[in-house]
Amino acid sequence: MSESVQLDLSMVQRIETDLMEGKLTLEAVNNMDYHEFITAFCSVIEHGTLAAATVWSGRPFSSQLALHQAFVLFLSSLPPQSKLGVVRCYPDLAGKSAGEGGLTEESHSEHKAAGLLELSKREMEEMVSLNDSYKEKFSFPFVICARENKKEAIMKGTISRLENSVAEEVDNALAEISKIAYHRITNILHVNSGQNSRTGHL
Repeated sequence: MSESVQLDLSMVQRIETDLMEGKLTLEAVNNMDYHEFITAFCSVIEHGTLAAATVWSGRPFSSQLALHQAFVLFLSSLPPQSKLGVVRCYPDLAGKSAGEGGLTEESHSEHKAAGLLELSKREMEEMVSLNDSYKEKFSFPFVICARENKKEAIMKGTISRLENSVAEEVDNALAEISKIAYHRITNILHVNSGQNSRTGHL
């Protein structure tokens, strides 16, 4: 890796400390350089270094909503095959990655919030079967905002969305990714309660 793109380890550690302590303000975000921003926001979209790199160019952001809308715009501006690529970066819900500890920190937290890490044997078998049926039809994983749904709603949602067309499901997945991004940004930013209402969507 060339010197120009190497991340300063102390910078990474400082940002991680700010994230853990809830000290990352919008003002601090707007003053971030390219590498700092990517370090802080590369997880807003799953494995989303390119998304964060693109959104950085839109600084300064007037609010959390404006920052979220910049990520939504990134998603909506992608060509069809790139949108599919983004969707395929998300893990199966309660899939092999979850069982083997292969989830990103954000996805693990979201799985836990939805109760997907505490499924009974029967529930796990049903979820795996639904995942397999969905992927067989659409060739990408079922994506839903786990922070806004519990396991029962997720299973029902999978069954319902199996009736849709591929085009409809790509749109649905991107809309859910937008919701996921909002919650991940909220986790990153320390903002006033009046700044973080969500209205942006794909």
